[in-house]
Amino acid sequence: MAKKAAPVKKVNQKQIKRAQEKDDLTTLESKACQPENYKDCKLFEELPISEKTKRGLTLSNFKMMTEIQRKGIPLALAKRDVLGAAKTGSGKTLSFLIPVLEILFRQQWNSADGLGALIISPTRELAVQIFEVLKKIGKNHTFSAGLIIGGKEFKVEQERISRMNILVCTPGRLLQHMDQSAGFICDNLQILVLDEADRIMDMGFQNTMNAIIDNLPKQRQTLMFSATQTRSVKDLARLSLKDPEYVAVHEKAEYSTPKTLSQHYVVAELHQKLDILYSFIKTHLKTKMIVFLSSCKQTRFVYESFCKLQPGIPIMHLHGKQKQTKRVEIFKRYTSSQHALLLCTDIAARGLDFPAVDWVVQLDCPEDAETYIHRAGRTARFDAEGHALLILVPSEVEGMIEELKKKRVPIEEIKIRTSKQQTIQKQLQSFCFQDPEIKYLAQRAFVAYMRSIYLQKNKKIFDVNALPAEEFAHSLGLAGAPKIKFVKKAEKKKMGPVKEEESDQEQEQEQEQGVKTKYDRMFQRKNQDILSEHYHKLVDYENDKLNVHEDEDDEDFLTISRKDHALESDNEEEDITGVAQENISKRKQKMTKKDRIKNMPRGEKIVFDEEGEAHALYELATEQDFLKEGDVKDQIKAFIDEKGQEMQQADVEDKELVKQKRLEKKIKRKERERAEREEMEGIEGHEEEDEEMEESEEEEEESEEESEEESRKRSYDSEEEEEHTNKKRVIDVEEPLTLEDQEALALKLLGN
Repeated sequence: MAKKAAPVKKVNQKQIKRAQEKDDLTTLESKACQPENYKDCKLFEELPISEKTKRGLTLSNFKMMTEIQRKGIPLALAKRDVLGAAKTGSGKTLSFLIPVLEILFRQQWNSADGLGALIISPTRELAVQIFEVLKKIGKNHTFSAGLIIGGKEFKVEQERISRMNILVCTPGRLLQHMDQSAGFICDNLQILVLDEADRIMDMGFQNTMNAIIDNLPKQRQTLMFSATQTRSVKDLARLSLKDPEYVAVHEKAEYSTPKTLSQHYVVAELHQKLDILYSFIKTHLKTKMIVFLSSCKQTRFVYESFCKLQPGIPIMHLHGKQKQTKRVEIFKRYTSSQHALLLCTDIAARGLDFPAVDWVVQLDCPEDAETYIHRAGRTARFDAEGHALLILVPSEVEGMIEELKKKRVPIEEIKIRTSKQQTIQKQLQSFCFQDPEIKYLAQRAFVAYMRSIYLQKNKKIFDVNALPAEEFAHSLGLAGAPKIKFVKKAEKKKMGPVKEEESDQEQEQEQEQGVKTKYDRMFQRKNQDILSEHYHKLVDYENDKLNVHEDEDDEDFLTISRKDHALESDNEEEDITGVAQENISKRKQKMTKKDRIKNMPRGEKIVFDEEGEAHALYELATEQDFLKEGDVKDQIKAFIDEKGQEMQQADVEDKELVKQKRLEKKIKRKERERAEREEMEGIEGHEEEDEEMEESEEEEEESEEESEEESRKRSYDSEEEEEHTNKKRVIDVEEPLTLEDQEALALKLLGN
């Protein structure tokens, strides 16, 4: 009997364990519903969260909560919508990741339930960082999580995306899966998280976000976090949040930047910027530094030239035109470095947590004060100390300092010691002279910088006409400034309307110089060997292609669509799909040419409007715009009548065209028959050819005389016509030879 009783005990133990788990879940649920009891908590252990999450936080060395976490996490655990605003580096990531894990855990979510949480990030680097933190604190949970950011194969993502419980993604890739992946269903979504919501809206994702929100269930919890609350963020909040709890941590603070951040600016001429940067790097070799530039091409040029100069510190560069794998590699390498220099664009300005950054140098002026705050926020994170340096051109100082004061940014001016300043202009000139690739990059960097200044909206700060173009070109190592059309346009706008006389003189000068064709320009082009193998290694955008209206100078990486995309994984070596990138590349090598052509993206036909903007060939109007034009039946009838008239007109034109072609054929046939007849007559009459020639000449002479007479008849008056008719009455006789003949002729004339 004792042996049979043993399995009963095991069953009882399982039941007891399940019952205890249910009790724990109910107690967690009841505690979480009372967020006001946890306002004064300072440690993560004091929160009403599961033991699995607590272990993950402890192993990741997260113990003390920041201010945004103390106020935001209890509200989010109570399943309330939260709109959070806090400074950069204040710990917003954990403010939404802990509630995501806990709410799904309390509902005992599994793979059969489908997608439970959706986290949307504006940039790929920030999405990768969120996913890494999620793996650390959620390693004890059994949820499946995926990373959808592009850069890998789309089909492989489609196979696995339906099994994900938590998804970290970027907006464009998510909407693509919603449109094209049949197994991707969001009907059971519990939580939607929007991180850096202001950046999502600033990058032009308004329509994308509206489409994504329309596809999501209305009964859900929404968490929205941002460093700044712009008007577009408030519009998005109205769309997606219901009775939100507004958590603004530093709204009443004296300054909008951390107290531990020391901020200074330097006024320098444009052509002195690179000299100042190089001198600054040489005097701060034992630091970790980030340098922000305004464009990808400037970043590439400064990286290549500084690598040749060898300042004595590891140099890396990060921008939007690099491959996704390379960007992740550089991000991880810089994160693990103790002393390094990172040259980057605004791709790294938001949300990225680089540990122990000492200096943030803004070589190019940010577009506004908010961008400055985000850039400077890469240092002095989590109460650590940091330094920020802003380099301004004289024309930018007044406007930018005024903007920073409005945003409560404390910044002071410092002066540079000229004794410690080094110049690198001669070295750059020699690089451009010896290496055509460096010269090409310098030219592109010059154009990209001038274009970035020209396109800025705030003309009080950014004035392209105030910049010394020639001196700036010399500082990059170029012999002279490349000619730029938009700078000339800006100068003409500033000068006012051009007089007609001046415009006529310009046209005459252009005519004297002669019109240059594209072939003339091609043969006059210098450095025709720049597209070498080394240049393709420098510019690493093998699988990138630009959008239709995206210009080559666009710097934002999200304007680039990529061919290959796949999921990132929990495993560091392989992604969730279980297919490594090496296997994908081998599969591509084995593919035939026909298969590659089949997998190539298809082009889309576009139409340009009067303003020069590109549109799809067929665009669907919204329902409201459609109904404004009248009743549906009337519109259908009007459309049919209009197209019917067009078809009738086209039919008439087609008939006229056919008739004309028939007439041309008939004329050609007659000409051919006439030529054949003439050939036959020529063969029969070889013998009489001379006589016929003479007769034809006589006929031609007679016809010429007749034509002359007709012309005279038209020009002469009536009297001359009478005389002319009298002359016609004279009788023609033979010449008289004898006297008798002459007498007979005289009598004959007298008789007449």
